[in-house]
Formats: sequence, structure tokens, C-alpha cells
Amino acid sequence: MRIAHLSDLHVLALAGVPRHRFLNKRLTGYANLRFKRNHVHRSSYVESIAKEIARSKIDHVVVTGDLTNLALETEFQAARDLLEDGLGLSPNDVSVVPGNHDLYTAGALKSRRFTQFFAEYIQSDLPELAAKTRLGPFPFVRLRGPCAIIGLTTAVPRPPFVASGTIGKLQLDALGKILSHPEVRKRTPVILLHHPLHNPPSKLKTLMEGLTDADELAAHLKAKVAADGLVLHGHLHRRQSKALSQDRRGIHVVGATSASLHHENRDRMAGFNVYEIAEDGKVGLVDARVFDADKATFETASIPVLA
Repeated sequence: MRIAHLSDLHVLALAGVPRHRFLNKRLTGYANLRFKRNHVHRSSYVESIAKEIARSKIDHVVVTGDLTNLALETEFQAARDLLEDGLGLSPNDVSVVPGNHDLYTAGALKSRRFTQFFAEYIQSDLPELAAKTRLGPFPFVRLRGPCAIIGLTTAVPRPPFVASGTIGKLQLDALGKILSHPEVRKRTPVILLHHPLHNPPSKLKTLMEGLTDADELAAHLKAKVAADGLVLHGHLHRRQSKALSQDRRGIHVVGATSASLHHENRDRMAGFNVYEIAEDGKVGLVDARVFDADKATFETASIPVLA
């Protein structure tokens, strides 16, 4: 089974949005876009990536959050249109989890905006095991061939300049039950979340942009996953891979860069990752497709492995 992994689309769509919608955290977010980020995130790159995936022999696509920039309805609609029109795949073959930008405000959470727009992309094959989170039923599970694709939400509204995430006890308890389910145990788990499992060394930086209960998630995986597994994330806008721990080399944490990012560093330039899982559940090929903006083509590259 071949899985394509993209992340951090950061779709910006402000046409028709009234000014009063920016009288909150979006004001600082828009200023950041206007003066810092707008020139490096390009939706045309996402369109090229979607077309490349559609041309490739991909069985399933996963998107690990930050589909939008400011969690506006116009952005959610644009992101959904991009996936539907570009990938040409059924929602059964595409799994999506939210990022911190998709819950940019308390209103986005209260209205369950992400869940409304992407309900078909988070439908679970084991709905009875999902926790009733404020965003909706998570984790979701999609049993696909040799894989059990499990989607977690780490996104929560934060004050300006804070981008950290939390899974929460409800989801962690539900994940423990999911990983023990016989249909999941006989498959390779592919865990989707936006924030990386490996936090920065600084406690302050973890509180500002990391995953507050990463240790709890790691403990669940170490206890429940006996063989190979993948934990896929975004958030950092950088390709990278790292073993969960030295004694669990079968579980690897792999990050995808932003699908819209223009960057001189090859490890950060827009693209997507590809993973191959054999019928016996073994994780095989793990590499990246890097977009060449000048040639409008993609080059295969290895994903840097962190110590």
C-alpha cells in the first residue's frame, strides 16, 4: 500500500470576509501573513502537488493539518475544493486531521467548522471507540489494507503567538482501546496528528509550540504497538524522521513540510512524502517528492533522519 502525506497547506481565502471577523486573534495572524509569510506560501504549489499525487500510484492520502490560515469558512471551502478537484480521490481514500490554524479561534472550535467541512474525510470504521471531544468524534480509525489509519486532533484555540497542541485524556484513553482492538492489532498503525511527537528541548518552547502531552502518547505507543508503525505530523514545515525511541526502532515519527512553502532549503521546500507498507505490514520505502518551482517538476529525495 502506498500512502502520500502532505501537510500545512495554509490556504488563504479572504474574499468577501467582513472586517469584523478580524477583531480577534486573526488580526495578528493576518499581520504575520501580510508582512512575513504571504510571500513564501503559494497555493499554486499545493495544486501542483495534488496533480502529481493524482498521477502517481497512490492508494491513500493523509493530510496532517493546517489546511487553512485563519480558520475562515472561505478557507475551509477552498481547501476542500483543492483536495477534491486536484486529487480526484474519494473521501474514503483521503484522511485529514486539523492543525492549530484550523482552530485558530474559539469560534472555529465552538462551531466545529473543521468537522463540518471535512466530515467525510474523518469517518471512522470503529466509531464506537471514538471519544466525544469538543471538535467531534476523535480518534477516527480507517482500516485500509495492511494499515490502520488513526487520526487524532491536537489542535486547540490558543492566545496570539501560541501554537502548542494537546491531545487530552479522552483521546488518549480512546487510543489505548483502539490500539488493542483486534482489527487494529493485525495491521500497521499509521497515526496522524499535526504537532510532532518529539518536543523541543526547551520547556518554554514546548509550551509555546509543542505537544503538551507527547510523553503520554509515546507511552501508549510503546505499550501497545508490537512491531512497525508510523506517526505522521506537520507543523514544523520541515521534512524529518526519527525513531520513537532506541528500543522501539519499528515505530518512526515522520514529518512533512508545508505543501505551499517556497524555501531555499531543500528539506523545507514544498512537496509531499511517500510511504510503502507491504501486505505483511512491514514499512518499506519512505521518501519525499520535492517540488522544483523553476521546472514545475518533482524530484525524489531522502527524508533527513534525526539522531
